[in-house]
Amino acid sequence: MNSTSARPVSSASDVTTGLVLMFVSVMFSPLIDIFAKLAIVTVPSAEITAGRFAVQAVCMLPIVIWRRSFADFSWRQNLFHAIRGAIITVSMISFVTTLKYMAVADAIAIFFVEPIILTILGSIFLKETIGWRRYSACGVGFFGAMLIIQPSFEEVGYIALLPVVSALCIAIFVLMTRVLSHREDPWAMQFQMSIWGLLFCAILLFLGQGTGSDLFDPVMPDGRAWFYVAGVGAMAAISGILGVYAYRAAPASTLAPLQYFEIVSATIFAWLVFGDFPDAIKWLGIMIIMASGFYIVWRERRFASKPVSGTSEATLAP
Repeated sequence: MNSTSARPVSSASDVTTGLVLMFVSVMFSPLIDIFAKLAIVTVPSAEITAGRFAVQAVCMLPIVIWRRSFADFSWRQNLFHAIRGAIITVSMISFVTTLKYMAVADAIAIFFVEPIILTILGSIFLKETIGWRRYSACGVGFFGAMLIIQPSFEEVGYIALLPVVSALCIAIFVLMTRVLSHREDPWAMQFQMSIWGLLFCAILLFLGQGTGSDLFDPVMPDGRAWFYVAGVGAMAAISGILGVYAYRAAPASTLAPLQYFEIVSATIFAWLVFGDFPDAIKWLGIMIIMASGFYIVWRERRFASKPVSGTSEATLAP
């Protein structure tokens, strides 16, 4: 849960465990995109996305049953879960489509404007206090993204903007999750997200049947493609489960910087599998995005550690 007041302070061993789990999680995460890029050659984006949700749901079902999380399902919140499912579906389809035309490392680097978008949306919709320094860091981060988008835009056109669409969707998804997580079990929320996402993908595939669309016209995958699609779901389930337990062991502010190592691990995997390696300009953009992200995390941790007694929130704005 996100409520820090109800959560005991993590011990040093818990923090270490959380850091290790998060590090392993971000090492696994790029494999989702590696498998997706291998599958997208012959399988439409919506079908790959449906496969991910199906495998995730199957992997999480035993955990939900074991934890008796069904008792925590809030059917009154079904509309919000449906919206979360729709948003994550759009995000996944957008990003998988990108991988058909762009290198994995480039797409992931652009996607990492998500924490920057989240910072801005949090200040607008959740009334979180954001000072000029963090807004400046957001601007710098977007500049770094443009260094990657600009040459990619020349190569693949508007496809290069799809990771930004995906990042925007994830930022909205995280905001909704923050609100719902205060009153619902995280495993139940993840399971419901997978079910709703699978339902939306099924509708899109039904409507797209026979259209010849690379996004929505379903195909019967061959043996290798089945393996790739299953790999997308398996890696998503593994990294997601590791992430859940990492956040249970250590504070989010401590773990957040480790997420940026996903760009590094994605670059390594993409180089090993596809021979893709960012050029100097793209590396500069990656470093700028990472630096701005680290700065935002550092300012948030510093702001959170300041006493608020007798001081207005506005005066503590970083």
